[in-house]
Amino acid sequence: MSLFRDDGIVLRTQKLGEADRIITLLTRGHGRVRAVARGVRRTKSKFGARLEPFSHVDVQFFSKGSELVGRGLPLCTQSETIAPYGGGIVTDYARYTAGTAMLETAERFTDHEGEPAVQQYLLLVGALRTLARGEHAPHLVLDAFLLRSLAVNGYAPSFGDCAKCGMPGPNRFFSVASGGSVCVDCRVPGSVVPSPQALELLGALLTGDWETADACEARYVREGSGLVSAYLHWHLERGLRSLRYVEK
Repeated sequence: MSLFRDDGIVLRTQKLGEADRIITLLTRGHGRVRAVARGVRRTKSKFGARLEPFSHVDVQFFSKGSELVGRGLPLCTQSETIAPYGGGIVTDYARYTAGTAMLETAERFTDHEGEPAVQQYLLLVGALRTLARGEHAPHLVLDAFLLRSLAVNGYAPSFGDCAKCGMPGPNRFFSVASGGSVCVDCRVPGSVVPSPQALELLGALLTGDWETADACEARYVREGSGLVSAYLHWHLERGLRSLRYVEK
């Protein structure tokens, strides 16, 4: 029997029995963790409201074995709020749908429970903080998060140099299967010809150039979002269910 403490973001919750929930979190030290929170659906529960999606919490777990993630689900016995990001997200439809897509993405990129995913965790915390504060348009924050999540998981797209031969950019063609921008000699069937402005926007979102991203015209933002969605779909092998509800 062991106690574990970690901080994490609540990704989703599921009802269990009459009063309990299964809480899925992305934690700093243990990656994705599922735990049972007993009695949190009762009106007198002291910490049930803290274990809602988007919440950044400090959590204590109780596990019957020596490892947090084992044969059975650990118990979530205590939680303290670090940052209630949900308060600034759930009241706005655009923020809520973008945030939901972020949570789903983070869960999809952490397939194996108990494996640390610190970069993905830090990306999610930063993205939710930015989203809750309303510092940038929600769809831009989402696309930046998706691109950086792809990058930290080894799928960084190229928006300048050719992804296949390295020919210096800008290059005219874009292929999700080839890894991004490709030159005329490396283009493959199915390549598209995006506008230079859309590629510039995506490069800015990937590197954190918010001045360029915020000034981009809406038509190029929509075009860029389409490329991000296609690229993400290719590498996840199926799309995000929540992405269809995001306002563009």
